[in-house]
Amino acid sequence: MHTTEHDWITTPLTADLLRGALELEHTEHGVLPHRLPARARAQYADAQLAMAEAQPSGVRLVFRTRATAVELDTLPTKRVYVGATPRPDGVYDLLVDGRLTARASVTGGNTLTLDMATGTATHQPGASGTLRFTGLPDGVKNVEIWLPHNETTELLALRSDAPIEPVPDSGRKVWLHHGSSISHGSDAASPTTTWPALAASLGGAELINLSLSGSALLDPFTARTLRDTPADLISIKIGINLVNTDLMRLRAFTPAVHGFLDTIREGHPTTPLLVVSPILCPIHENTPGPSTPDFSALSTGQLRFRAAGDPAERTSGKLTLEVIRDELVRIVKQRAADDPNLHYLDGRELYGQADFAELPLPDQLHPDAATHRRMGERFAELAFTVGGPFTGRGACQGTV
Repeated sequence: MHTTEHDWITTPLTADLLRGALELEHTEHGVLPHRLPARARAQYADAQLAMAEAQPSGVRLVFRTRATAVELDTLPTKRVYVGATPRPDGVYDLLVDGRLTARASVTGGNTLTLDMATGTATHQPGASGTLRFTGLPDGVKNVEIWLPHNETTELLALRSDAPIEPVPDSGRKVWLHHGSSISHGSDAASPTTTWPALAASLGGAELINLSLSGSALLDPFTARTLRDTPADLISIKIGINLVNTDLMRLRAFTPAVHGFLDTIREGHPTTPLLVVSPILCPIHENTPGPSTPDFSALSTGQLRFRAAGDPAERTSGKLTLEVIRDELVRIVKQRAADDPNLHYLDGRELYGQADFAELPLPDQLHPDAATHRRMGERFAELAFTVGGPFTGRGACQGTV
């Protein structure tokens, strides 16, 4: 189909074209997808949380069209870490009828400069850019544009050379997942290759990724968001951020986990609910937090982390990953006596000691792209196949 500039059809960017976002904010430029609602965001004005929830991990435009060319104007916000090697531009994945067809990026945009040494951040406004996909197959098809999982993205305009309409509900089960930066996507290659996105694709589920980089902290407003979001399957991955931030001791952790689960159960009393403990992270297995930047590595352009706690502090209730796993097993076992739809998965089933030997964590905290693929495949096998907690036919390997 040949088009000129005058053949473009502009389609309003409305909620019925977006999946994976819980709220759309109308900005001076366009719309900004949020993964936490305004009421939750208002309860703690934290810069890390604000950045994480506005990064559209798992958020995608989904529409039906005959178009062979599609354009999307966006205003991205790029992160720059002082002293570190520049990060690549965020990646957009284009799927046609569920198959990855193209990838692209938008250059320019706003710049958020983060200084790990001082803890300061500066924001520099920039220009918007245009994402362009051409040569799409003719005929009616479902098109998905997955937004960059790690780059705040305002959506300004959607154009195509044929009309666009929303896609009816697929009837697939909705999987609601909450976790840390690892589940958010950390160093995955693209938005459809974060481990939850891969697992959802393999499991035939519709993903809502409520993972919040640095902010999986058992916050009550996050629990209420999970409670109030319709879902058929729910998983929560708990632990690493609590150690990273040195946020609480064991005395606070146990009641907080119970409270988090209680709140979710208020809205989802019988929904399959899977509690996932941390994957292996050697620096924090037996050493408490906080996690701090390794400035010796930063001097060479690498962003790496180290554990700043003292292993002896475990006796005073400081949390390590081993302490958290042991307590999560106990909590789930206790609750499962009255909640047969509650399950547990040891995160080391997704990434353990043998995996670390083969695919070490590049910055000591976050998995690389190959590890995301491995974790996604393993989670799909453990949770979505026969006998897994998401099939309704019993517990999977590693579960209580």
